[in-house]
Amino acid sequence: MNSNYVIINKCSNTPVAKYSDAIFVKSTIPKNREKLLKWNGWGYKDSRFQVKDGIIHFTGSRYPIGELSLPYFTQWVKDVLAVDLSKPNVPRNLPTEDECPYSLICDENHKKITQLNIPFSMEGIDRLVRGHGHTLYDIYTLRVSFFDRIPDVVLWPTCHDDVVKIIDLANNNNMVVIPFGGGTSVTGAVECPRDEMRTIISLDTSQMNKILWVDRENLVICCESGIIGQDLERELHKIGFTVGHEPDSYEFSSLGGWVATRASGMKKNTYGNIEDLLVHVKMVTTKGVLEKNCQAPRMSCGPDFNHIVLGSEGCFGVVTEVILKIRPLPKTKRYGSVVFPDFESGVKCMREVAKQRCQPASIRLMDNEQFKFGQSLRPVPGYFGLIFDGLKKFYIRKIKGFNFDSMCVMTLLIEGDEKEVQTQEKKIYAIGSKFGGIPAGQTNGERGYMLTFVIAYIRDLGLEFSVLAESFETSVPWDRAVLLCRNVKYVVGEECKKYKIEYYLISARVTQTYDAGCVIYFYFAYNYTNVKNPIEVYEEIEEKARDEIIASGGSISHHHGVGKIRMKWYPGTISDVGVQLFKATKEELDPRNVFACGNVFKSKL
Repeated sequence: MNSNYVIINKCSNTPVAKYSDAIFVKSTIPKNREKLLKWNGWGYKDSRFQVKDGIIHFTGSRYPIGELSLPYFTQWVKDVLAVDLSKPNVPRNLPTEDECPYSLICDENHKKITQLNIPFSMEGIDRLVRGHGHTLYDIYTLRVSFFDRIPDVVLWPTCHDDVVKIIDLANNNNMVVIPFGGGTSVTGAVECPRDEMRTIISLDTSQMNKILWVDRENLVICCESGIIGQDLERELHKIGFTVGHEPDSYEFSSLGGWVATRASGMKKNTYGNIEDLLVHVKMVTTKGVLEKNCQAPRMSCGPDFNHIVLGSEGCFGVVTEVILKIRPLPKTKRYGSVVFPDFESGVKCMREVAKQRCQPASIRLMDNEQFKFGQSLRPVPGYFGLIFDGLKKFYIRKIKGFNFDSMCVMTLLIEGDEKEVQTQEKKIYAIGSKFGGIPAGQTNGERGYMLTFVIAYIRDLGLEFSVLAESFETSVPWDRAVLLCRNVKYVVGEECKKYKIEYYLISARVTQTYDAGCVIYFYFAYNYTNVKNPIEVYEEIEEKARDEIIASGGSISHHHGVGKIRMKWYPGTISDVGVQLFKATKEELDPRNVFACGNVFKSKL
């Protein structure tokens, strides 16, 4: 056996690397998630936006703005969304056992589950927190009402063989299995179908969080699918490596979830999307285990069945083990930023950067609305060297003549050795200057990058003060990017007029770049004080926006997946032949519809 390996895993014969804590990874997501994470909102309990003495603060010390007051943000929410911070909405309390939907499990099934000798729970709170993801509907419902259907039992397998036992049991006893990873889905993927009367098992992979082995020679790592992104990176950093996959949900999402949704990360330019990182994967189906016979870097052996697993969204089976590429940690990491007079100039710059193949690890462009929003998230002038402080403000607005109501900012993260970083910086800033861009410093770039992890917490603050907020994304060819943004903003504006919504925000951000196009994130928020059925209204407006995205040449999704909320557009995306191929795959791998999550394409088998 290769000297890089030593077998220490008791649950399988998979080789494991020689380094401390190689198998027992300290997980950030415990079984009792509600002890650490919010049960009815995003992220950690100790991290949230809250109002004290009329000023918004952010609590905790996990993020750069922690334990700081935010007077500019306070004024921003008042000016843009007409928020009355003196009238908070009080969410309902954590439901009692009696308030949770009754568990639909017969004595015989309960007995068979017990005989598996795999940890399980039928407690209401355990079932409730695994019966939803993080759509706006999910979180709004948790604050004001109840779900009609939640899982009947939660099982915590600890290895691949446990999953095989669970799937065999479900298949032989007419039960349903819905895989659950980090719980960060924004597509309704883990919600239970309301009309499903069979026993529903939530298969929680959080305890399958081991790093099984690391191969330093071939630069690959084998992990169980339940490992959380930040845990994986923490352990790899200890031995000098990184996967480099960093989605916005990186703190809470799981490796299996990345594979099942065909995920993308902020640093994909350097490290690749999940399909680029994936070398080998195991998926347990009702027909057996789907996997290749070796971990060669590429095989020409007919259709690549890894792509049956990638993007399968829980419809065909459960991902249990994944082999990924890793890279040595970069010697140099440098942030940067460039200010442009308008959004179109910034997009042209990004297009040229992509054309010249000099994309940094991360390159993102905020439109003017997001630029102003980002500027508001500062406690005092001068904090983090903000663009509109001191001489920079004078230079940009007076000498260069930039208009505060049209300008935007591009943030950069460049990784590599020092010479590579310097060369890339020089080239990108030179391109930026051709399109009227002005370098705005490293601190602005770092702050913009890190605020990504904080923005998700703002939705909970909005719900507290009658504001609904959500994001939706797409990918689009370069020549249609600016027009798509304009069209979507126009459609949302017209829909808001239709519903007599006076205070709203619709903004766009270019988050990732490719040779042939880019990714655009939209953020939409509105004050629903005088709106009946606010969730239904939001969903209708987003549906119109999605129709316009597709009409303007955009995709159904870039990396969030289809789930349940984008099923309407799936057949038109893949053609009638594609629909029949999906159905045939489902019927072959899961003829009894054990994986009845109802995602991607709903069909009764």
